[in-house]
Amino acid sequence: MLLLVALSAIIAPLFFLVLLRMPAMKGMSLSALIVIFLAVTVWGMQAEVIFASMLEGLHTTITILLILFGALLLLNTLRNTGAVDRINQGFQGISADMRVQVVIVAFLFGSLLEGASGFGAPAMVTGPLLLALGFKPLAAVSLALIADSSAVAFGAVGTPVLVGLGNVPVASAELYHEVGVTVTLIDLFAGTFIPFILIVILTLFFGKGNGIKDAIAMLPWTFVIGITYTGSAFMYANLFGPEFVAILGSLTGVIVATFTAKKGWLIPKDVWTDALQEGFEVNTEKSSMGLIAAWSPYLIVVVLLLLTRTVPVLQDFTQSAIDLTWSNILGIEGITSNWEVLYSPGTVLIVAALLAVFTQRKSVNNFTSAAKSSFPTIKSTAITLTATLAMVQVFSNSGMNMNNLISMPDYIAQGLVSAFGGMWIFAAPFLGELGTFITGSATVSTLTFSPIQYSIAEAAGMNTNVVLGAQLVGSGAGNMIAVHNVVAAGATVGLVGKEGDIIRKTLGPAIFYGILAGIGGFILLGLL
Repeated sequence: MLLLVALSAIIAPLFFLVLLRMPAMKGMSLSALIVIFLAVTVWGMQAEVIFASMLEGLHTTITILLILFGALLLLNTLRNTGAVDRINQGFQGISADMRVQVVIVAFLFGSLLEGASGFGAPAMVTGPLLLALGFKPLAAVSLALIADSSAVAFGAVGTPVLVGLGNVPVASAELYHEVGVTVTLIDLFAGTFIPFILIVILTLFFGKGNGIKDAIAMLPWTFVIGITYTGSAFMYANLFGPEFVAILGSLTGVIVATFTAKKGWLIPKDVWTDALQEGFEVNTEKSSMGLIAAWSPYLIVVVLLLLTRTVPVLQDFTQSAIDLTWSNILGIEGITSNWEVLYSPGTVLIVAALLAVFTQRKSVNNFTSAAKSSFPTIKSTAITLTATLAMVQVFSNSGMNMNNLISMPDYIAQGLVSAFGGMWIFAAPFLGELGTFITGSATVSTLTFSPIQYSIAEAAGMNTNVVLGAQLVGSGAGNMIAVHNVVAAGATVGLVGKEGDIIRKTLGPAIFYGILAGIGGFILLGLL
């Protein structure tokens, strides 16, 4: 009975959004009401803890809305300046094949953004960019979410490793380094295939009949790109630690992918464009804007994110100058929502959008009109995110109760342990996925479950680094289906109310990635 109650935060969203196909505004509102009701009546959470958790969710919603607004503002500004047309023409010069474009934009550029930023921002940037390149909205957002997975363990300059493992009893710089390397080893079996998985989803669900056949033709090239990313990630993790794995790995991948695509190596001669929006045409009129100028706002985003996260003086300034963190909400210790405004990726995206009109020598009106057109989406998404995050925070804070029960996340973990026993390595990635699915954060998932994963590994005599690595890889896979990521990313491509459709496209890849991670972990346990 208690396990079923603990699982309500997982079952309810899947039931309402995926099975009943409800819009997230309605489905997540009902899910939140169910979880809150059970938290009070069964788990024994007090009213003030519930209310404080809901306020925490509301505050967190505002921080995500800033990122969402920044992503929309940047895209709409670049549409107004003509930069999107120039970027599109640039991709035509590399390859007009949408299978190639999705790997370069969603997987490699998205991984670069993930390494620099995290916070769910990559899918909110690459989804709209794919849309602007002509991808159907559902294809754009689904592929952006699936692609933002392998790099997540090393997102925001290694935060899930460096912060997420902080609750492990033996936490140390040495542990972070060793587990970071282990993550890249597991990803040799899992992340290597993400480019191919992307193309399978693209051709199977958005093609015109050939389905998997059009994907198989790309297998050699996607394997080269996948192994370039994961193989170089392994090298960078060994050499530099977890901080720059995603950034350097994705840059290495971009170089190889661009070079091989332009040469046509391992790529079929037929150009695949089946997923184009109806009536979409590439603007063939030669743009006067240079390609570097067109891409400059995205380069500014990456540079600003890196500077504010790697230069101590800038990091201290952006984290403290405008700090709207709400600590110990309603006086309850531990219920806190962080918001360093200048440190937020949303602020960086807004700054990049404003600078775009200067680097591209356009009128400021392009920025102001983009701001006006971006607001309506924010309004319609706010209610959904508020309900989602209220449910998330009640679930996460459920350890504060009058019935002396452990938290719902811990109860789920214990239930999984008793079910899997000695085959835990196959379940470990899925515990990470569940954590991210509910909380929307690989870091929070790992903070919550890494001590449990460590204890299970020790009790079973397993290599603890491998199990912790499986947790991190799984938490990255969970990014594909994390509810509030789906809501926010869906809003950027105009799919408000279609969140269930998005999850139906991303759920299969998330499960498959978890299976691959379990197999990779199992093989490593046999070798180490």
